[in-house]
Order: sequence, then C-alpha cells, then structure tokens
Amino acid sequence: MTTPSVHREVERKLRVPAQFTLPDLVSSGVLTSWAPGGPFEMTAVYYDTPDLRLFRWRITLRRRVGGNDAGWHLKLPVAKADGSSRDEVTLPLEAGAPGLVPATLADIVSPLVRDAQLLPVVTVTTIRTPYLVSDSNGNSIIEIVDDQVVVSETANQTTTSFREIEVETMDAENQSALALMDIIANAFISAGAVPGSTSKAASALGARATSPPDIPVSAMTTREGVAVDAIRSIIGDHARHLLFADVGVRRDTEDSVHQMRVAARRLRSTLRTFGPLLESEWTSTLTEELAWMAQELGAIRDTEVLLKRLIKDIGVLDPSDDLAPAAITAWLNARLKSARAGALAALRSDRHEYLLEDLVTAAREPQVLDSAYLPCEEVLPNLVTREWSALRKSVSGLRLDTPSPAWHRARIKAKRARYAVEAVSPIFGPAAAAFGRALADVTEVLGSHQDTYIAQHLLLELSEKSDGPTAFMLGRLYAYEVDREMDYRDEFVKLWPKVRKAAKHSGLV
Repeated sequence: MTTPSVHREVERKLRVPAQFTLPDLVSSGVLTSWAPGGPFEMTAVYYDTPDLRLFRWRITLRRRVGGNDAGWHLKLPVAKADGSSRDEVTLPLEAGAPGLVPATLADIVSPLVRDAQLLPVVTVTTIRTPYLVSDSNGNSIIEIVDDQVVVSETANQTTTSFREIEVETMDAENQSALALMDIIANAFISAGAVPGSTSKAASALGARATSPPDIPVSAMTTREGVAVDAIRSIIGDHARHLLFADVGVRRDTEDSVHQMRVAARRLRSTLRTFGPLLESEWTSTLTEELAWMAQELGAIRDTEVLLKRLIKDIGVLDPSDDLAPAAITAWLNARLKSARAGALAALRSDRHEYLLEDLVTAAREPQVLDSAYLPCEEVLPNLVTREWSALRKSVSGLRLDTPSPAWHRARIKAKRARYAVEAVSPIFGPAAAAFGRALADVTEVLGSHQDTYIAQHLLLELSEKSDGPTAFMLGRLYAYEVDREMDYRDEFVKLWPKVRKAAKHSGLV
C-alpha cells in the first residue's frame, strides 16, 4: 500500500451570507497586513457508505482536483480535541482513479465502514480566494480562505450553495499562531459570521450526515436508573474506543496498539463483571472473540514495552554503553516488524470484521436478562464486590518471595476489580471514583512488575545469541531487572493498605 502523508489541521469554520463584506483586519488593528491571492476553482468528490457512516463519525474522505493540494484527503477527528482539530491523511491523485478509493485509505476507515461499500455521495465545487498572514520574519503562519461553495448530492441530484470562511494555522504547534487564529475568527464573528464545525459536504447533506454515529454516546444513568442503561453506556464507550484505536493501529500511530488492547480488556471485563445480568452464550462468544483479537495484538505491545523499558534501563546502568542497546534494538525491531505484519493480517480478516459488527450491535442492544432492568443501586454493588473479593483473596496469598506467576494472577484480578469500579463510579460518586484511582495505582505497579519479569526472560534469550561484551552487559541488565521486580513488590505492599481504605469508604463493597 502507498504510504500517505499526515498533517494536523487546526481551523475555524465560519458561515457568512453571500453579500458578506470581509472586515478590514488591518485598520482594526488585528493584523499589520494580509496578502490576498488570486481566486481558483476546486472540485471535490466525497466518498462514504450509503448510510453515511463516515460523515456520522465526523470523518470525511474525498478526491479533490484543483488548488495547491489536489489529491485524496482523509480527515479524522483528533482524540480529546475539539472539532476544530483533525488529522489530514493525504495521498496523490494517482493513488486512486475517480470512483476507486485507494486501498490505504479504505483500510484505515474499514473498522468504521466494515462490510459497507464506499461510493461517491456528494460533489463540492469551490471558488476559493486565499489570504496569507505572515509573522514578523515574513513566514506564512495563517491562511484565511473565502469560499463560494456549490454542493451537488449524488443520490437525489439536489444542489446547495453557500459561502464559507476558514481560518487555518499553518503550524498546529505554533501557540502564537493559534492565538492569532482565534483573534481573527472572533473579528469575523463580530462582523456577522456564524461559527460552524461541520464540513462543507456534511452541512449540505443535512440531518443524514450529522445524525449520531453507529455507536452513539449514551449518557450514564443514575443510582435509581436501570442497570441495562449503565451496561449500554459502558459497552458503547469501550466499543467506540476500540474502533478508533483500530483506525490508529492501521495508521501505525503511537500507543494505538496499547489503546486497542485496553479497550478489548475493558470490554471483556465489562462482560465478566455484568455477566449475571447478561445472556451467557452471547457473552461467551463476544468474550472469546475479544480475547482472540487482544492476543493477536499482544506481541506488538509486549515488544514495544520491552524496547522502551530496556533502552531506558541500560541508560541508567551505563550511559556510555552502545553495544547492548544496538543488540536489543535490532532484535526487538525485527520482532516488532513481524508482529505488526501478523496483527494487521488478523485485523484485515473476516473474523475481525464480524467481531466489529457484533460490537456495534452489542453497544446498541446488549443481550440482557430480566434482572438487568432492576435499579443500579440494587444490583451493581454486588457485582463489584465479587471482583473485589477475588482480588483480596489473591493478594492474601502473596509474599515478597512468592513466585512471579502468582503476582501476575493478582495483577489480572486487580485489573478486573479496577475496571469494574471505574465502570460504575460515574453512578456512585466521588468515593467510588477514589477507589478506582487507588486500584489504578496498584495495577500500574503490578503491570511494571510483570514487564520486568518478561524482560528477564528476553534478556536470557538474547544473551545466548550475543558476543562476550554484549552478553556481559545484558547479564548486568538482567540482574537490574530482577532487583526492579522486587522493588515493585515492595511498592505494592506500601500501596495495598490505601486500596483497602478506599474500598471501605467507596460505598460499593
């Protein structure tokens, strides 16, 4: 597949009347100067499924000709950012003929599209007049564009026209430019412009494009509300997280594999914790498929963690050593490449597509028993108590010299308890949330403990394949990881009383 380029887009969209007069930004003191360019025409064909799945996720996919950035453009929302920030993934025009979406872009959005076909749905023709704003050094930092837009919908041959202004920073990391962008946008708003956030095509398509996505956000219920509403909200949150992490894995973005595995674990934990309220065969099938998916991603995540950890620890032991880091990096990078290829093959399989479809259905209509229609305050605390009791029992058998596998089993139970508490803490309030944070602290420590254990085995394996000086350094690193494992056990022992105290005051157990 062709490798795309990626640009972080931060802009303000403003809708204005056809006869709108641009304010004089120089005389008003907003700018010292701005340079207009000549108008030019662009034509963009937008692609989506017949039910507009991408538009409803606030994603656009288009093929645009004309202007200085002709090509295929996929615009994706940025996590934890407002609607003005998006990642623009770009390929040249020749990457795909009209009507044929490039395989690279189709693969990226496939978790959201699944088995639906991507088709041309709307054509946008724009007459654009650009204005460039430069800093004191003459560098262009902001582009203002005045667009005359005509949108033609493919399905019903309707045409819509309007005028839009966009103010976009040229560098999403330039804080001065971002601040100036807002000042400019506010000047236009003061002159009568109306802020907007939807794309040109989506605004013309109307309610079909701006209605909720396949997994809509479902507000969390209250103590008095029925448990099924809590289950629907929790599954929906984690399923959305998984879908977009899947998109990130296909883009090879940082931390995306970890986020996808976390989402899968939380979904499995939700199905386990709320199991007494759910249809058992449905739960079992979904849990099994989520476990398969997480396992397919496991080698990537384990390798990423080991690489980062071991290089950091070598720097602590001997900053001047370069033989061991080179050996570790070469070996783990080769392993990472192989693991990624295997994981992507799994994500592109029919089995994974069926799982995603099942998750979308589960988020909308979980298969529950009659007991799920009882109030949350009546049924949920008992479910959390079950996970907490399992953790307490596991921890009671731990000693500082207990073999590592038992500590790993305690880690698994700590995660289950943590996820159960975090799932219901929006319902049960601050004390429950504090319990969740305390559990998060110990799961982080136990996770680091497990990482050191895995690292020890890898170092033994690698040292057998290395020459004398490198093997010696790897042996030192092995001893360091053994010591760190014991340090994490000490840290857990210090934290555990705080967890028990938080549990006592949580109102849950």
